[in-house]
Amino acid sequence: MIRTRHAAERGRTSTDWLDSRHSFAFGAYRDAAQLGFRNLRVINEDRVAPGKGFAPHSHRDMEIVTLVLAGALEHRDSLGHGSVIRPGEVQRMSAGTGITHSELNASATEPVHFLQLWIEPALAGLEPSYEQRAIAERPRGSTLLLLASADGREGSLRLNARADLYVARIDAKDTLAFAPRLSRNAWLQVIRGGVNVAGIALAEGDGAALQDEREVAIAASSTSELLVFDLR
Repeated sequence: MIRTRHAAERGRTSTDWLDSRHSFAFGAYRDAAQLGFRNLRVINEDRVAPGKGFAPHSHRDMEIVTLVLAGALEHRDSLGHGSVIRPGEVQRMSAGTGITHSELNASATEPVHFLQLWIEPALAGLEPSYEQRAIAERPRGSTLLLLASADGREGSLRLNARADLYVARIDAKDTLAFAPRLSRNAWLQVIRGGVNVAGIALAEGDGAALQDEREVAIAASSTSELLVFDLR
């Protein structure tokens, strides 16, 4: 079974410095029908104005993955980490027993556009931790690359959660097959381009929940990039 969540249906937070789209209920956006999928709790697509950002705030018992799509995002946290995340890099923060961090646009002239993903940990009360690395180079053609996983295999970030996170890049008019490894439940989130899954068209910003699916064929109508979550 496939259930879609189109970009225009998402919640929105809009201020003079932030434009954020919420695939699931988040902050002031309340929707009892959209509380996440399996252990995936947040997919936020954020655009932050130059020189602005999120002041120090705290989290606990959540795995938080950040991908920058354009611009640069400055991160600082109570563990002493300070870094700038750019396109081509991925960050994982395990909040555990508690962590405080800030996220600021590192540019005074250009906006930053990024995705933030929250996944419930398998265990509560873990030691907070942080990891950031460059995304591995991909060969030409359509590829499926593991970004984060429960066991840290293939050089991926290690998630303290029963979930695997992939980025898929599919050439125009090509098809990529995906078979969930952890279970038969997956979430697809289109970053760029457009794809067709079992006759359902998904465009940029669209998402889809896949339940009890052994394998799906993802066909690209244009050169496309999407996230694929394999979830318990």
